[in-house]
Amino acid sequence: MDINCDIGEIHEMIEDGRQESIMPFLTSVNIACGGHAGDDRTMRVSVDQSRRHGLKIGAHPGYPDRANFGRLELDMPLGAVEQTVHEQILALVKICGHIVHVKPHGALYNQAAKDERLALAIARGVARYDKTVTLVGLAGSKMLAVFREQGFPVLAEAFADRRYESDGTLRNRKLPGALIQDPSEAAAQAVRMAKAGLAETVCIHGDTPGAQGIAAAVHKAFREAGL
Repeated sequence: MDINCDIGEIHEMIEDGRQESIMPFLTSVNIACGGHAGDDRTMRVSVDQSRRHGLKIGAHPGYPDRANFGRLELDMPLGAVEQTVHEQILALVKICGHIVHVKPHGALYNQAAKDERLALAIARGVARYDKTVTLVGLAGSKMLAVFREQGFPVLAEAFADRRYESDGTLRNRKLPGALIQDPSEAAAQAVRMAKAGLAETVCIHGDTPGAQGIAAAVHKAFREAGL
């Protein structure tokens, strides 16, 4: 079972070692590449750290809205979405040479899960780089169907550290209880979704408080469950 983490987003975590402390419990990472967060230095350090731990490296493009960390829904023209996704991927590729996958970030991810036109714009942006990379999207969502229709290999994603609504979407971060910070609860949710066949990769957000403990608990639970 793949365990992924969004990284390269917070300078302090990169510099003080907290980001790398999560990596022994991961198999892949999604590196912020200049949209909602990230610059040449954070990308370079994140790539170096990930390679030390043998992790699969992917791009994590988001709305170019640093003020809101890419978590505010935008009504961005579809052509502009395609362009920024493409440019952000190239920014990371310039540093690491090649990526394995692409996972949209934040509001772009959540909107595309429901909006087929937006998901198509993301797919087109990725296709301008390489149509053989894997696209990661919310398990059971419209975005995965669009990605498949465009000929991409896909990974259905679940979240260990986020609560869900009854329709399978993620609870808005502005609402109480949107984050799961208890490692045992996060691990139980991850195992439950993996055993049910709902996901092929599970995400732990690097900026969730206690992310290292959550990652360790999920990793241990998967190992004990034979996943």
